[in-house]
Formats: sequence, structure tokens, C-alpha cells
Amino acid sequence: MNLPSRLLPILAGIGLFGAALTVLEPAALAAEEAKIIPAPKLKAAESGKQAVAIFAGGCFWGVEGVFSHIKGVKSAVSGYHGGGKANATYDEVSSGSTRHAEAVRVVYDPAQVSYGQLLQVFFSVVADPTTLNRQGPDSGTQYRTALVPVSKSQSQVARAYIAELDKSGAWKRKIVTAVEPYKAFYPAETYHQDFMFKNPAHPYIVRWDAVKVSNLKRTFPALFIAKPVRG
Repeated sequence: MNLPSRLLPILAGIGLFGAALTVLEPAALAAEEAKIIPAPKLKAAESGKQAVAIFAGGCFWGVEGVFSHIKGVKSAVSGYHGGGKANATYDEVSSGSTRHAEAVRVVYDPAQVSYGQLLQVFFSVVADPTTLNRQGPDSGTQYRTALVPVSKSQSQVARAYIAELDKSGAWKRKIVTAVEPYKAFYPAETYHQDFMFKNPAHPYIVRWDAVKVSNLKRTFPALFIAKPVRG
């Protein structure tokens, strides 16, 4: 069944959602499950009042939604990573043929939250790192999970952390989240920004993303802020 991924939750109201879900792998339906995992042993070299981190974790609505509720985050912007500027548009990226991934650029204060803590949140509540090119109901290379370091230190920490988590046995399957080189980040269209904040009753948000924010509040209470950062 070739259905646009964002339409799947809406189809529940007309009796087609259940049939659509039967074609998904069981792991794809467990996006709402949270893991409690340790922080990275290696710490990134961070200084100053502002740093940047980029994460790809499936639909950027939920990824942005989670990071916007973290203490010390100054902004969380949805966009596209991994492809060129010419076709960094939602319609083209959604085809899965542009090499882009939906991603979120997080600007944060290292004095309040570290890169390692952001990684810990990403693997705990944002994405399932064991599903290749798939998160929740969405499939395609544009929904792959990836860490996109913007410094040598972030790259070292990201690679070491993935190795640690693979050895930890927290997941029964191998982690497929990649560490991808940073080339450019292209902000998504305006209507995608702050999508969860603006559309809390959207069926996709209710089914797949709101629970991630709830899991953040439950598993990382010291990092959680109730009022999300905008933009």
C-alpha cells in the first residue's frame, strides 16, 4: 500500500489505518517506547554560550518537538540535511530520491545542556536507532536516523557513543544510526516550523509525537521545560 506517510494516522477515522499498519514491521510501531540509557562516557569539547548540533530522526515534527522542550536549547529548526540546495524542498525530499534526510538543527547553551545529554535524549526518546530508513509509520531514506556532527569533537563523541550503545545490549538489534558528514543544512518551509506547538491536535502529532515529549518529561525531568522554545 503506497500511502503518503503523513496520511496514515488520518485514515484511522475511515477504517483504513489498521489495514495500513499491517504492512509495517513490528519495530516501526514501537516509536513511542522510551529507553533509559546512560550518557556518553566521552564528553565533547564545548565552550562559549552557544553550540550547534544536528539530528535526523524520522519526521522532523517530533524531533523538533522534543528538543524544543529541553532546558538550555535556544532554537530547534526543522530542515533538510545530506543533499543539495536546489531540491531541498518538502515535495522533492519526500520522494526519497534527493539524498536528504529530514533533520533538526539545535542551537543550545553548553553551560546548561551538553552535546552528550542531547545524544542521550535522542537515543532514549526521539528515535529507534535499529530501524533502517524507517521511523514510526514513515519509510524511505529521508526518514533515516543520523547524527551530523559539526565539529571533530562531536564526531568523536557520536561514534564512541554508538559503539557503547551497541555493546550495552539496550536494543536487541544492531544500531543502524549513521554518523554523517556535515555539508549544509537547509531550513524547511515555514509551515513545518514549530509544527507540534501550532498543531497539537493534528492526528500525526497525537499518535506519534506527543508521546515522545511525554517520555522526555518522564525520563529526563531535570532537562524538561514545559514551554517549548520557538523557532
